[in-house]
Amino acid sequence: MRRLVLVSILLAIIVVTLGAYTRLTHAGLGCPDWPGCYGLLDVPESSEQISKAEQAFPDRPVEPEKAWNEMIHRYFAGALGLFILAIAILSIKNREQGTPLFLPLLILCVVIFQAALGMWTVTLMLMPVVVMGHLLGGFTTLCLLFLLYLRLNPYRVPGGDPAVRRYARYGLLGVVILTGQIALGGWTSSNYAALVCTELPICQAGWVEEFTIEVAFDLIPPERDTYEHGHLGHYERVTIHVMHRFGAIITAIYLLWLAGTIFIKANTRFFKNTAIGLIAVLTTQIALGVSNIWFSLPLSVAVSHNIVAAFLMLMLILLTYSLKRKA
Repeated sequence: MRRLVLVSILLAIIVVTLGAYTRLTHAGLGCPDWPGCYGLLDVPESSEQISKAEQAFPDRPVEPEKAWNEMIHRYFAGALGLFILAIAILSIKNREQGTPLFLPLLILCVVIFQAALGMWTVTLMLMPVVVMGHLLGGFTTLCLLFLLYLRLNPYRVPGGDPAVRRYARYGLLGVVILTGQIALGGWTSSNYAALVCTELPICQAGWVEEFTIEVAFDLIPPERDTYEHGHLGHYERVTIHVMHRFGAIITAIYLLWLAGTIFIKANTRFFKNTAIGLIAVLTTQIALGVSNIWFSLPLSVAVSHNIVAAFLMLMLILLTYSLKRKA
């Protein structure tokens, strides 16, 4: 079952990557219906198919490139769902042999809700809270699969290293902080606020006067025909972006402190290497965040920023789980 979980983790990484690519290429409504595309299982490409599709959805002209971005994401997400269903069935079948049961069933529930979020992303026309929830759902699925893989993996932390065991609770706090920062990133992206601040480290001059918290984080927005390309004003988007910058600073300082402390205090190579790995991934993520601003959000960098955030969370989960696990 470990191999099945490992394949599912790799598939989940692909799904998260494709989700980021779909969102950043503005292809979230590339297919105006769900789960198919203009009533088909693939993308309409012939002149006859395109004509029928545009008659059925006159407000959404067929854009094959965007439609394929969306459908490829759905294909991989569907495959991941089948893999997770298989894991849940095996866990039920082998529960008397000590195979974890709760975690596989939890992952199955998450992926079912994630499918619903995928549908609502389309039917609610990219409502920001749904888009952000869909992003967090993808990260949650990946992280729970990784946690399940650790549960199934018979590794032992050499010597137990009691010198750093007490830092497990700080690792859990780090997971909470990083989750909040990822949510802020999702809120920034779903409200099309990634490019409103063009200078470092916080924003361009005058941002303090533009900062307004009143509406920027309302989860239920005014009813609109579509939320594509955003519905908030400039000041609200500046506020969202600035909060994401502040969150990045807080997250970076905390994780650097945590990883640095464990590296200094640990007596085993395992924890020292894990701390170094966490610092390396965090440094990469900071560099990508700066590059997003410096180079005006190039697609490859923006997608990488999403994926490295996922790897940063996986490294933090590995560290925290190992700190809590008995030798």
